[in-house]
Amino acid sequence: MKEFVNYLLQFGNLNQHQIDLITSKATVMELRKEEYFSEAEKIPRYVGFVLEGVFRFCYYNNKGEEVTNYFIDENQFVADYQKFEVGVAASEYIQAVTDCKLLVFSKKGWDEIGNTVVGWDRLVGQIVKKCLLETIERRSPLVSEDATTRYLTFIEKFPTIVNRVPLSYIASYLGITQQSLSRIRRNIR
Repeated sequence: MKEFVNYLLQFGNLNQHQIDLITSKATVMELRKEEYFSEAEKIPRYVGFVLEGVFRFCYYNNKGEEVTNYFIDENQFVADYQKFEVGVAASEYIQAVTDCKLLVFSKKGWDEIGNTVVGWDRLVGQIVKKCLLETIERRSPLVSEDATTRYLTFIEKFPTIVNRVPLSYIASYLGITQQSLSRIRRNIR
């Protein structure tokens, strides 16, 4: 819980009463490797804060191929936030890549925090903005770089994830085949 509170305090001031209210709305959820936190075509039920483990965002392209879009690990929020907020079906999956433990907030609990804690919406807005900027920063180079550079950038941007997820997920994220990734890994050692 301490990591979660410290994370929130990076984005705004909260008094102890507000912190107690926020943490009272959280419950601990554990997911086994390969279980889904959120599924495409279903309304997301929770906003989560990752305490342990790695998640990936993925979808199926028009050829039916699974594409990994993003990774989230410890001390970060995980959610299809826009779909959660407006209560519409998600377009992608959020899957546990490892066994995971997280704090979760239901829509009702999240809304109660927003209706009670002064400045909560601004604080959440700052978190969402930071997450979007990180996503853009991590995804943008993938468009213009060659495969080797993309992999080296991945290692730099996701240092705590690279050895914790299957190579097939990394290859999918990088937009290359698993064989190409294996060749790249051999060549840079």
